[in-house]
Amino acid sequence: MPDRNSPLAPFRHDIFRLIWAASLVSNFGGLVQSVGAAWMMASISDSANLVALVQASTALPIMLFSLASGALADSFDRRRIMLTAQFFMLAVSITLTLVAWYGLITPWLLLCFTFLIGCGTALNNPAWQASVGDMVPREDLPAAVALNSMGFNLTRSVGPALGGAIVAAAGAAAAFAVNACSYFALILALLRWKPALPKSPLPREPFGRAISAGFRYVSMSPNIGKVLLRGFAFGLSTSAILALLPLVARDLVKGGPLTYGILLGCFGIGAIGGALASARMRDILSSETIVRYAFAGFALSAVVTAFSPNSLITGPALFLAGACWVLALSLFNTTVQLSTPRWVVARALSLYQTMTFGGIAGGSWLWGAVADGHGATNALLWAAAAMMAGAALGLRYPLPQFESLNLDPLNRFSEPSLPLDLKPRSGPIVVLIDYEIDEQDIPAFLTAMTERRRIRIRDGAGQWTLMRDLENPTIWTETYHVPTWIEYVRHNQRRTQADAENGDRLRALHRGREAPRVHRMIERQTILPTEYERYKRQVDMH
Repeated sequence: MPDRNSPLAPFRHDIFRLIWAASLVSNFGGLVQSVGAAWMMASISDSANLVALVQASTALPIMLFSLASGALADSFDRRRIMLTAQFFMLAVSITLTLVAWYGLITPWLLLCFTFLIGCGTALNNPAWQASVGDMVPREDLPAAVALNSMGFNLTRSVGPALGGAIVAAAGAAAAFAVNACSYFALILALLRWKPALPKSPLPREPFGRAISAGFRYVSMSPNIGKVLLRGFAFGLSTSAILALLPLVARDLVKGGPLTYGILLGCFGIGAIGGALASARMRDILSSETIVRYAFAGFALSAVVTAFSPNSLITGPALFLAGACWVLALSLFNTTVQLSTPRWVVARALSLYQTMTFGGIAGGSWLWGAVADGHGATNALLWAAAAMMAGAALGLRYPLPQFESLNLDPLNRFSEPSLPLDLKPRSGPIVVLIDYEIDEQDIPAFLTAMTERRRIRIRDGAGQWTLMRDLENPTIWTETYHVPTWIEYVRHNQRRTQADAENGDRLRALHRGREAPRVHRMIERQTILPTEYERYKRQVDMH
């Protein structure tokens, strides 16, 4: 079995091996389908923009729907969500195969089908990526994310070339048929997986509130915000190479579908090397340094590709691009996962995907439009300049280093026994916590309270304030609101082991004889007598 420090360590876990292998088959089919769709568009349309929109139409649903999918993945059985997505994409792929086989395909109909496949991917991806943490322990997570990238790019190293051969020999419909068959391996693997996940004692979070909780958590987590920004910049600028590669193969190196497949294979082989090297690079370089190298390496690849007259020069340039692609994206993904507790990890990953794939979709359209007006060479050169700007963005928003935060639940909260008969939906709830702070400790207290505010709001509190008693200046009161009693319980159960330091520091600064006093109150509105009479008459009339 692989050593724990080996990049292959996640293969020690049976279910990870099984689903990883099944994903190889599924990814192979997806890449064959991508080659067929891209080359079919290049065959039935002379528009460079429409060719680039094939990639954009697949990435756009991920940008639009990933957050909703992430909320579903955090609220429902992730395995069932992945099965639903796989069956949906299977149905779409079979329909696409039949439409192409009977010669009914048009440019916009092809984009509709690729958009629907992208919708299935948008539903599948947050559940799949969040499930990696259910298959392997936390210490194996970075290697598992890198192995997933390597698995995809193993198929990318041979899948596109075989896809090009299939398209050249039997047409795009055959490529679509291969993709339809490839879903069965992953469907069978998911049917065999029976994860033993802990059941939450709380009712499922409402869908709209779950989405807003994901937004709130990410907005109050500065490190995740930096990853989202850099992911968007990376997707926007580097999407040029993959979006314009059909035009590179057809116009710059004067090849056909097989050449396009081989060039994609070169990108995939480079990505495998990047995945294998990622663990070693994380040991010797900071996360920000790796990302800057990835931007710069991609820019160099774009320049070489823009001026290369044949595939013997373009191929090695794409090796470099593929390695940079995996190094950056696997690092972004791992940083988000290691910075997020399990209750919200799918939503955080979905927001990361929304930003990254939003950049890819927007960049694919942008660079396609530039290529339409100024040619593929100029589009690649301008994209290279954008990549260098993305590297420079790290001067202002550097990527954080991996942190060994313990994001397991703190489990210090016990729901209090109350004399009032509160229902889960009773509210709004107002919480006041009194601290007694010596004058010399006030600066340290305010610093700790700044962090406390971020934690409170991140976990669902609203209207947070800190007040000082004018008559007894040593007394400080923290207040916040939650909409219902069940949201108050949920808010407290979201506290992690990493948050304990802040609470311990505040309790150490408190000088009272007892622990800080907590007041839990429920808001009630008064009704004037005239309003009450009017209300009573309305009730009597009905």
